[in-house]
Amino acid sequence: MSSIPLRLVQGSVPKNSGPRPLKAVLQNKSLYPVFQPIVKLDDGSVYAHEALIRGPQGTALHTPDALLRAADEEGLGYEFETACVRSTLRSWGRMQTAGRLFVNVSAEALITAYEGRGQQGLLEWIQDFHVTPRMLVLEITEHERVDNMDRLAEVVQEVRAAGLALALDDFGDGRSSLRLWSQIKPEVVKIDKYFTRNISAHGDKLKTIQALQHIATIFGTALVAEGIETAEDLRVLRDVGIEYGQGYFLGRPDAVPLQWLPALPKQVLQERQVAVFPELGRLSQGGHLRSLSLVRAPTVSPETHNDTLARIFLDNSNLHAVAVVEGERPVGIINRAHFMNEYSKLYYREVWGRKPCVVHANMEPRLIEREHSVDELVGILTSQDQRYLSDGFIATDNGRYVGIGTGDQLVRSVTETRIEAARHANPLTFLPGNIPITQHIERLLKKQACFVACYADLNHFKPYNDYYGYWRGDEMIRLLARIAMEQCDAQRDFLGHVGGDDFILLFQSEDWRARCERLVAEFGERARALFDENARQAGGIEAEDRHGVRRFFPCTTLSIGAVVVDGHQFTRAEDVANLAAMAKHDAKLSPTGLHETVLA
Repeated sequence: MSSIPLRLVQGSVPKNSGPRPLKAVLQNKSLYPVFQPIVKLDDGSVYAHEALIRGPQGTALHTPDALLRAADEEGLGYEFETACVRSTLRSWGRMQTAGRLFVNVSAEALITAYEGRGQQGLLEWIQDFHVTPRMLVLEITEHERVDNMDRLAEVVQEVRAAGLALALDDFGDGRSSLRLWSQIKPEVVKIDKYFTRNISAHGDKLKTIQALQHIATIFGTALVAEGIETAEDLRVLRDVGIEYGQGYFLGRPDAVPLQWLPALPKQVLQERQVAVFPELGRLSQGGHLRSLSLVRAPTVSPETHNDTLARIFLDNSNLHAVAVVEGERPVGIINRAHFMNEYSKLYYREVWGRKPCVVHANMEPRLIEREHSVDELVGILTSQDQRYLSDGFIATDNGRYVGIGTGDQLVRSVTETRIEAARHANPLTFLPGNIPITQHIERLLKKQACFVACYADLNHFKPYNDYYGYWRGDEMIRLLARIAMEQCDAQRDFLGHVGGDDFILLFQSEDWRARCERLVAEFGERARALFDENARQAGGIEAEDRHGVRRFFPCTTLSIGAVVVDGHQFTRAEDVANLAAMAKHDAKLSPTGLHETVLA
């Protein structure tokens, strides 16, 4: 927003005794409002306008920032806010524009106005400007901490009973409060523009918006996305289901309220194209092992006797180890097999039975916080010190002992988490995996969009992988991923990695065929560089086929099967994927490497 009311204190003292230009502006009633539209993103209609204040044109007090500084310096916070609201209501009442009006007001100003006028007096004051109270939305700005939130909630309840609606401004800007949202339960919350600007390129911002949508559902609140400045950002916010939008792309502030949405944003809102949601990044999202299966085993202290430890092991036959704990902090681990091997020796009990068991402990145990990531734990499995696999590990929660686990459990948990992570992002290319692919196809079908589903697969890849080894094979797959990304429009086309050398491309670009042709040609040329010179000269390699028969295989190339999909024809993503896979088989027989299946 362009107007940020100050924290208000009636009778505040000017910070200096010099000239007071804002006081002159207020006396001359020179403030005037401009109006920025708030648009419904499902149909493109103008839902409301936000009033933004301006000072006299051509003066130093024209901009909102300058007005706010002057109000602070001259101690005119409350007077300035009152003048802003008065000027806005006068202009709006004179124009009699359809739709709601959002008016900025600080929490302190609202409380002060209510306590000075009362509910009925406030209603009469608004109606004197020929403004209908139920069409007015008081937009609470929280750029200063609300000192008396309980009192604000009481005032809000009275104001709402009078027919006015409430909104929270700039939620998420660092000064906004989830408690305030919960306590006053506004009809509208405006999301700070930080989270909407360039959302089409930032997966973390998208996830934040989706989290706010969940909160809004709980509180029954409508959301307005502020700061929409590009068609790409508008598409993402439209498709994620945000109800209202505001920003320069939809309409700039103007003295005359907007009646109809301009052609370009209206076209974006009406198109059948589906936005490609940004991923969290091309980084491995390994996940955390929060669900490790742990043994809630008894513990010992460094002073516990060997006889006592032996009884613990005898009473718990499945216990592979015991943690040594000082207070709540684990300091060591004692392996069952190693201890019982010593304890069973002749005369051991007589000589060492009453001695501390800590002598048998590994005082460098592997401690695993429940929030550890998979990538951190993989190092345990590949460590040269294999005691961690036989001793197991000690699980902690913020440094406190919670249980123990075995090396087998660790291997299993790491493997399961990696498999689950790979369903979301392929660990080799970090491209979206099976789940995001399916979700994007479902979004396309739900929108009944027209798109092209392509299945890309390498020819003669297995012989190459067997001949040169998995490392060179992985290099070839990553090469294909890079070239495919180069040929996709990031705003229109979706690229996913099913696994191995199989890729899915979902094109909304009209020139999809030219992009596929370039992809096939570019890969065929650059993939030859991954072969040795002799193989390049010969045009291929000698290797065993799937039946163990040695024969000649040409250099690896790419085949793409394409299906032009009308979203009206399908309801299941699986059907689209199956058709694309069938088209891929036909593409392998095509001399061009590209085959298009035409649906009846």
